[in-house]
Amino acid sequence: MKLGLVQLNSGDNPQANLDQAQAMIEQAAAAGAQLVALPEVMHLRVGPSGAQRFRDHAQSIPGPITLRFGQVARRLGVYVLLGSIGETSADPLRPYNSSVLIGPDGEVVASYRKVHLFDAAIDAHTGDRESDRSMPGSEIVVADTAMGRLGLSICYDLRFPEIYRALALAGARLIFVPANFTRATGEAHWLTLLRARAIENGLFIAAPAQCGAFPGGFEAFGHSAVIDPWGNVLAQAEDRPGVMTVDFDLDQCEQVRAKLPSLAHRRPDVYIKPARN
Repeated sequence: MKLGLVQLNSGDNPQANLDQAQAMIEQAAAAGAQLVALPEVMHLRVGPSGAQRFRDHAQSIPGPITLRFGQVARRLGVYVLLGSIGETSADPLRPYNSSVLIGPDGEVVASYRKVHLFDAAIDAHTGDRESDRSMPGSEIVVADTAMGRLGLSICYDLRFPEIYRALALAGARLIFVPANFTRATGEAHWLTLLRARAIENGLFIAAPAQCGAFPGGFEAFGHSAVIDPWGNVLAQAEDRPGVMTVDFDLDQCEQVRAKLPSLAHRRPDVYIKPARN
């Protein structure tokens, strides 16, 4: 199986961003990718200064963006992960930040609303309150596909191992982490967290990311990566837009889990007990 990861530096023009994303999907498919994944907020430049823009371009799922990329997926015969787009919610000021998996038939296979929202201030140039512009989701999502069960997550979710364990226990053998990681946190934690989530669950992690500087001082880290169940980095991008493809075999999950059966050794009966005083 071949996976394609698209790294973007989305600009202020949503149409131009979508055109670039489509061209990169076509490039990945031409290289043999059967599954192509795009980063978080693939359709527009978002950050601390992008709240109104995020609201203005929110839409339903299915909607114009998913219909457009459904046609692309069907024409190319590939799965396409729209890393995230704004999805309308009951609160017009706070759309969901939603990831959408589209099948080779052009239909939406699954969509996931980002559960954990980045409300943090790392330093003077690295801070955001995502909850001011986005509504949190409340469900984890595993998609059934012809290639196996695939888990969906988005960016800041990466810091919460519980969601990845839940996805693994639900049968996921590959989990997507489309991201718009900050440079400061990315340099410190990105690859470490990606490898940890893969190792502790014995599965593949595919993390397409935004890269480069945005207005207002925000800078995305880039370094899209694919990690195997043993924690090996199968591919990692540089800090510029582009496409990379990597061959992988989901059966490796079972091989690793048989050698190191930590999932089978879990003790949930112990974890729920309160600690002794």
